[in-house]
Amino acid sequence: MTVLYGIPNCDTIKKARVWLAERKIDYQFHDYKKAGIDDTRLRRWISQVGWEVLLNRRSATWRKVSPAIKDHLDEAAAMQLMLDMSSIIKRPVLEHAEMIHVGFKPEQYARIFPEEQR
Repeated sequence: MTVLYGIPNCDTIKKARVWLAERKIDYQFHDYKKAGIDDTRLRRWISQVGWEVLLNRRSATWRKVSPAIKDHLDEAAAMQLMLDMSSIIKRPVLEHAEMIHVGFKPEQYARIFPEEQR
Protein backbone atom coordinates (compact mmCIF):
# COMPACT_ATOMS: atom_id res chain seq x y z
CA MET A 1 0.00 0.00 0.00
CA THR A 2 1.27 3.44 -0.93
CA VAL A 3 0.66 6.10 1.72
CA LEU A 4 1.19 9.84 1.36
CA TYR A 5 1.67 11.67 4.68
CA GLY A 6 1.12 15.39 5.16
CA ILE A 7 -1.44 18.08 5.69
CA PRO A 8 -4.10 18.77 3.07
CA ASN A 9 -3.59 22.52 2.69
CA CYS A 10 0.16 22.24 1.97
CA ASP A 11 1.00 23.33 -1.61
CA THR A 12 3.59 20.58 -2.04
CA ILE A 13 1.10 17.95 -0.88
CA LYS A 14 -1.42 19.30 -3.39
CA LYS A 15 1.15 18.96 -6.20
CA ALA A 16 2.03 15.41 -5.16
CA ARG A 17 -1.64 14.42 -4.99
CA VAL A 18 -2.32 15.85 -8.46
CA TRP A 19 0.72 14.02 -9.86
CA LEU A 20 -0.47 10.71 -8.37
CA ALA A 21 -4.09 11.24 -9.48
CA GLU A 22 -3.12 12.14 -13.07
CA ARG A 23 -1.28 8.81 -13.31
CA LYS A 24 -4.07 6.88 -11.59
CA ILE A 25 -1.76 5.69 -8.83
CA ASP A 26 -3.70 4.36 -5.86
CA TYR A 27 -2.61 5.71 -2.51
CA GLN A 28 -3.96 6.43 0.93
CA PHE A 29 -3.63 9.93 2.37
CA HIS A 30 -2.65 10.25 6.04
CA ASP A 31 -3.50 13.68 7.45
CA TYR A 32 -1.05 14.64 10.23
CA LYS A 33 -3.47 17.22 11.58
CA LYS A 34 -6.18 14.62 12.18
CA ALA A 35 -4.24 11.42 12.80
CA GLY A 36 -0.81 12.59 13.98
CA ILE A 37 2.11 10.19 13.67
CA ASP A 38 2.97 7.24 15.85
CA ASP A 39 6.27 6.54 17.56
CA THR A 40 6.95 3.24 15.76
CA ARG A 41 6.45 4.68 12.28
CA LEU A 42 8.54 7.75 13.03
CA ARG A 43 11.38 5.56 14.36
CA ARG A 44 11.28 3.53 11.12
CA TRP A 45 11.43 6.69 9.02
CA ILE A 46 14.34 8.03 11.04
CA SER A 47 16.21 4.74 10.65
CA GLN A 48 15.78 4.97 6.84
CA VAL A 49 16.34 8.66 6.10
CA GLY A 50 17.59 10.28 9.32
CA TRP A 51 15.91 12.81 11.58
CA GLU A 52 17.73 15.71 9.90
CA VAL A 53 15.98 14.94 6.61
CA LEU A 54 12.55 14.69 8.24
CA LEU A 55 12.74 17.83 10.36
CA ASN A 56 11.50 20.84 8.40
CA ARG A 57 13.63 23.73 9.62
CA ARG A 58 12.04 26.06 7.06
CA SER A 59 8.49 25.70 8.38
CA ALA A 60 6.39 28.17 10.32
CA THR A 61 6.17 25.53 13.05
CA TRP A 62 9.98 25.44 13.37
CA ARG A 63 10.06 29.22 13.87
CA LYS A 64 7.80 28.76 16.91
CA VAL A 65 10.21 26.30 18.59
CA SER A 66 12.06 27.83 21.51
CA PRO A 67 15.78 28.56 21.11
CA ALA A 68 16.48 26.35 24.13
CA ILE A 69 15.15 23.33 22.21
CA LYS A 70 16.76 24.34 18.91
CA ASP A 71 20.16 24.78 20.56
CA HIS A 72 20.16 21.28 22.08
CA LEU A 73 18.62 19.30 19.28
CA ASP A 74 19.60 15.67 18.89
CA GLU A 75 17.74 12.65 17.53
CA ALA A 76 15.70 12.09 20.70
CA ALA A 77 14.70 15.74 20.99
CA ALA A 78 13.90 15.99 17.28
CA MET A 79 11.78 12.86 17.45
CA GLN A 80 9.81 14.20 20.41
CA LEU A 81 9.32 17.48 18.59
CA MET A 82 7.95 15.65 15.52
CA LEU A 83 5.64 13.55 17.69
CA ASP A 84 4.36 16.64 19.50
CA MET A 85 4.08 18.85 16.39
CA SER A 86 3.67 16.63 13.35
CA SER A 87 3.41 19.64 11.04
CA ILE A 88 7.15 20.15 11.61
CA ILE A 89 7.83 17.00 9.56
CA LYS A 90 8.88 17.73 5.98
CA ARG A 91 6.14 17.12 3.47
CA PRO A 92 5.24 14.95 1.85
CA VAL A 93 6.51 11.69 3.21
CA LEU A 94 5.69 8.86 0.84
CA GLU A 95 5.76 5.21 1.90
CA HIS A 96 5.97 2.93 -1.12
CA ALA A 97 7.39 -0.58 -1.52
CA GLU A 98 8.78 -0.47 2.03
CA MET A 99 10.81 2.64 1.22
CA ILE A 100 10.44 6.18 2.54
CA HIS A 101 10.67 9.18 0.22
CA VAL A 102 10.69 12.74 1.56
CA GLY A 103 9.62 15.76 -0.48
CA PHE A 104 8.08 15.97 -3.93
CA LYS A 105 9.59 16.56 -7.33
CA PRO A 106 7.94 15.16 -10.47
CA GLU A 107 11.18 13.51 -11.60
CA GLN A 108 11.60 11.90 -8.17
CA TYR A 109 8.09 10.40 -8.30
CA ALA A 110 8.64 9.28 -11.92
CA ARG A 111 11.58 7.17 -10.67
CA ILE A 112 9.50 5.77 -7.81
CA PHE A 113 6.57 4.93 -10.12
CA PRO A 114 8.00 3.99 -13.52
CA GLU A 115 5.33 3.86 -16.25
CA GLU A 116 5.76 0.16 -16.89
CA GLN A 117 4.85 -0.58 -13.25
CA ARG A 118 1.64 1.47 -13.22
